[in-house]
Amino acid sequence: MKESPQSKKLEAMLRSSKLVAGGFLGTDNRSVSEIIETDRQTAAAAGYSTAEIARRMQEITDIAVTGLGNFVRIDEGLEAMVEEAKGSLVCPWPHPGTYAKRVTILRDTKNQKLLQWSDLNIHMIAEHGFFEGRGSTFRLEPDELADVIF
Repeated sequence: MKESPQSKKLEAMLRSSKLVAGGFLGTDNRSVSEIIETDRQTAAAAGYSTAEIARRMQEITDIAVTGLGNFVRIDEGLEAMVEEAKGSLVCPWPHPGTYAKRVTILRDTKNQKLLQWSDLNIHMIAEHGFFEGRGSTFRLEPDELADVIF
């Protein structure tokens, strides 16, 4: 399928390092639409929509914020903390929206897994179904994420 000029412009923005170091696509050679569709299918196979995953991520972040930089208990086997930096990030999709430079770190104490996401990740998953490309700093694998947060 031929991509529109807007899609090409978005992909160029996501591959560049103008908004985040290393870009949003990392080393992934797939198109943005391929990444989104594959991740949507992976999330669905895990039993969740991208909206449900983003909602749960936001719930965890909201609880973690109360810890003021310390880990807080989310539920049995999960702890999270938030690290905040000065400034904001903009969504690379062409619409208004800025998000705090905040990273939520989730620790799965049962399985010794550590995941992290930014407020921008939550937005991009909720609104665009985008978990970032393979090799990017904040790439989240939908099935692994769902397995830990639910």
